[in-house]
Amino acid sequence: MHDIRAIRETPDHYVKGWTAKGLSGETLVGQVVALDAKLRAAQTGWQAAQAERNDTSKKIGAAKAAKDEPEAARLMAAVEALKGRLEAEQAAEREAGAALNDLLAGLPNIPAADVPPGADEHANVEVRRWGEPFAIANPKDHTDLGEGLGLMDFEAAARMSGSRFVVLKGQLARLERALGQFMLDIQTREHGYTEVSPPLMVNDAAAYGTDKLPKFGDTMFQTTDGRWLIPTAEVPLTSLVMGQIVAEEELPMRLTALTACFRSEAGASGRDTRGMIRQHQFYKCELVSIVAPEKSEEEHERMVGCAEAILKRLELPFRTMLLCAGDMGFGAKKTYDLEVWLPSEGRYREISSCSNCGDFQARRMDARTKAAGEKGTRFVHTLNGSGLAVGRTLVAVMENYQDENGRIAIPQALHPYLPGLTHIG
Repeated sequence: MHDIRAIRETPDHYVKGWTAKGLSGETLVGQVVALDAKLRAAQTGWQAAQAERNDTSKKIGAAKAAKDEPEAARLMAAVEALKGRLEAEQAAEREAGAALNDLLAGLPNIPAADVPPGADEHANVEVRRWGEPFAIANPKDHTDLGEGLGLMDFEAAARMSGSRFVVLKGQLARLERALGQFMLDIQTREHGYTEVSPPLMVNDAAAYGTDKLPKFGDTMFQTTDGRWLIPTAEVPLTSLVMGQIVAEEELPMRLTALTACFRSEAGASGRDTRGMIRQHQFYKCELVSIVAPEKSEEEHERMVGCAEAILKRLELPFRTMLLCAGDMGFGAKKTYDLEVWLPSEGRYREISSCSNCGDFQARRMDARTKAAGEKGTRFVHTLNGSGLAVGRTLVAVMENYQDENGRIAIPQALHPYLPGLTHIG
């Protein structure tokens, strides 16, 4: 959500920001300002009518005390007439307020000043690269490798659940489980994140507060009683501070969770239909930070490093990309993507996205912080990132650690999690 006062006082900043995200910034700012003016006019009208009614009511008492019944009757009629005006002003205020809130709820965050301009991924900027792509002659993709080993079954999954699901078996299922546990251990033991086991279903308020509603309702699964299956653990982890005032001494809050995630993949028809890259259900180790406003940029860089550490431990080649304004997510003011090398495609593919949302989510969920001894509160800043997506990491391990016989070597960092197992197949 956006600060209406800031839009009113610095409209050019919002025109520029929304235009950078591919929207008609000038038109949108004009609509916001017009609705805000309408709302304030209705509020002023209601206050004036209320003040007039109160003043007239006092005069009724004075007229009755003076036994001036005709004047008292006239004043009582005037009060009754004001009732209709008050109701009309209240209705106008509700209508303008709802329209303004609906408009603001659908407008994305404003890019940070150092976010590069651009309309899509072609304008993203490579920040750094780590590791050299594996030299593999005629690499197989993960689907052929998994099916060749008899440990990955898309047909069985389709029979019971439809497309975009997979059944993993035996050592491949163990490898997936080991990856998730490895990520969770690194983030908690070495990077200071607190492990959380959150609900996998949330209500409208949590989905709205983390900017998934109303814009992305068609990308999520909803239960028959109105709850939402989480598309990422970002939603319940960030919602831990929804409606709360957190003492500034308790910040930063660094939270992590390894959960199943569910996405309808609406709009992804024809994209990555083969394999595990884009699934309706997958596991992810999520990172969330709740920080004081002046700490969010520093925390963002730290979070990216925590995600990169997993890829380095697994010795998987990757690059870190700074997203341009047009390629960023709805709630982000700045985003880094980590892209891992996939030999079968001969290119880097996204495996983690780490975003600084500033106070965008905090305003939607009314999450604040208060320093000791201070009377006022401030909105916290929220950040989220993958540390990492487990399914895509499994894909990267399978493809980068394959040999000419279709076997898959186990990365050294995972040996403690898979005792006695050095290869799959």
